[in-house]
Amino acid sequence: MTNVDLDQYAEQGYVVLRNAFSAEDVQGLLAETATICRGERGAVGGLEPASPDLSDEEAMRRYVAINFPHKISKVLRDAMRQPSVVSALTRVIGPNVKAMQSMLYMKSEGKAGQAWHQDEHFIPTRDRSLTGVWIALDDAAVDNGCLWVLPGSHRAGVLYPDREHDDPRFDCAIEAYDFPYSQNDAVPVELDAGSVVVFNGYLLHLSLPNTRPGGFRRALVNHYMSAESLLPWRGPLPEGVHIGKYDHRDIMLVAGHDPYAYKGTPDIVHPYLRKDRDGGCDR
Repeated sequence: MTNVDLDQYAEQGYVVLRNAFSAEDVQGLLAETATICRGERGAVGGLEPASPDLSDEEAMRRYVAINFPHKISKVLRDAMRQPSVVSALTRVIGPNVKAMQSMLYMKSEGKAGQAWHQDEHFIPTRDRSLTGVWIALDDAAVDNGCLWVLPGSHRAGVLYPDREHDDPRFDCAIEAYDFPYSQNDAVPVELDAGSVVVFNGYLLHLSLPNTRPGGFRRALVNHYMSAESLLPWRGPLPEGVHIGKYDHRDIMLVAGHDPYAYKGTPDIVHPYLRKDRDGGCDR
């Protein structure tokens, strides 16, 4: 069983799992990232297949992030079920855990970060069980855009207001504001490749641009929650279904049992590129 400091998780809203993925695992994930970015694993909305003369590095540098890559990659689905990660999840969430999202980041030199936000804003759960797992595929440090957190910002269970912004350091996603913390309270979460940060869906966090010359800050980020809770996520709702009863079911069980298995797991979401400021902002 993974040794998780549950007191730290409860108090600060995050915990680091050192070397959760082996060097061999990481190399396999990086190779799969290149294959996906070349367009060789299947359709990704907005992605152009790479020409044969384009190197893997050049293919990855074309993009910042891909949402839902696990839908076309067994390697990434296996990473979602990695035993040490699942062991940690069952301790911070409970025995029954489902996954609903993956995001693959290729952040190369000069690419933007993401402003302060809470993942629960984007993935609303009914029971506050949303948990992120941020897997470093390169060494992640301050200069190449590692994760920053505001420790303890999850404890109030409050979703802070959000707004659009024009800060060139960040991508087009909204930013949270009017919370009782300052930048001086922020802590960088520097990780060696293969290490993981597990964090609460209410935890305020951001990432800054990659300023390391010639480098990547690649990462795989997966989201999980209790399988015992419904997931009222994504619209439009089916005709006649009220938001309080809607349950997004394009999920993957990673631990325990699914009490709503009778609903099935329809294929709803598909991989697509996440745009940055260079590629135009989605609003």
